Amino acid sequence: MAHLVETMAYAGATPWHGLGNQLTQKQPIEVWQREAGMDWAIQESHVLFKLETVGHLGAIHSFPEQKVLFRSDTKAPLSVVSQRYHTVQPREVLEFYRDLTEVSGYELETAGVLKGGRKFWALARTGQGAALKGNDQVNGYLLLATSCDGTLATTATPTTVRVVCNNTLTIALDGTNRAIKVPHNTRFDSKAVKKQLGIAVSQWDDFMYRMRALAERKVQWSEALGFFMTVLCETSPTGALPEVLPNERALRKVQELYEGRGRGSQLDSARGTAWGLLNSVTAFVDHERRARSNEYRMDSAWFGQGAQIKQRALDTALQLVA
Repeated sequence: MAHLVETMAYAGATPWHGLGNQLTQKQPIEVWQREAGMDWAIQESHVLFKLETVGHLGAIHSFPEQKVLFRSDTKAPLSVVSQRYHTVQPREVLEFYRDLTEVSGYELETAGVLKGGRKFWALARTGQGAALKGNDQVNGYLLLATSCDGTLATTATPTTVRVVCNNTLTIALDGTNRAIKVPHNTRFDSKAVKKQLGIAVSQWDDFMYRMRALAERKVQWSEALGFFMTVLCETSPTGALPEVLPNERALRKVQELYEGRGRGSQLDSARGTAWGLLNSVTAFVDHERRARSNEYRMDSAWFGQGAQIKQRALDTALQLVA
């Protein structure tokens, strides 16, 4: 089976998904581009098709409404998109961070290519950080990711990483994701995105205030069961339960993580608290959820169903301190 991750680089500690080539800290963008496998470009070509006719070689026709995107290095095809589709190049994702790393104190930590070049991303630490009780450290990050097959808009997402377990969580408050999304039918303007992100990143203090409230909120077992069923089974524990629960394996695994088997679950901030409930779910999605491989789990945790589960867990946890 082909790996979902084409290439990847990281600086500092091994990332939670355990993938990539290690770099020393504070490497220039050009080194990241090479080591992360992002030193190629997306090129375009007309869509051509051949009509087979008996006794002839066939005639070549074009389909002008569509274009083929392909890699400049391997010539491998990536997707067929409309002529209105604006591509974002791998180097543009890294260049987005140039002034942030050189002037604003950001540090690139991971960057790479997924699905043969159809998705690529870079993740940088912002320098923001806070400790919950029991020295439970949470750091701020900025994730920029895009696709060239229409599966993901170019998206800049303020993110947190809990150090003790490397659990990742998108910063979102009041049910609103703080991500900035640029659809591919418009041109990606990095300056405009950074201006919008200035507002999103400023939400850090408010977000961590809510996370501290979660760490102070003690929960009863009945509340914990209700939380897990809402998040994982999308059902309520009130009334008669069905004989077979949806996602019962996931439910039992998350309970185990919450009750002491998860990294950091015994810290004062997490033991018997709403913060512990939230992190049992993020730990499950990032590290334990069934997937074909770590690469598939990472893709889901950041961009797919795993990300949706984590968002549901955050929304449900915040309801406990509303």
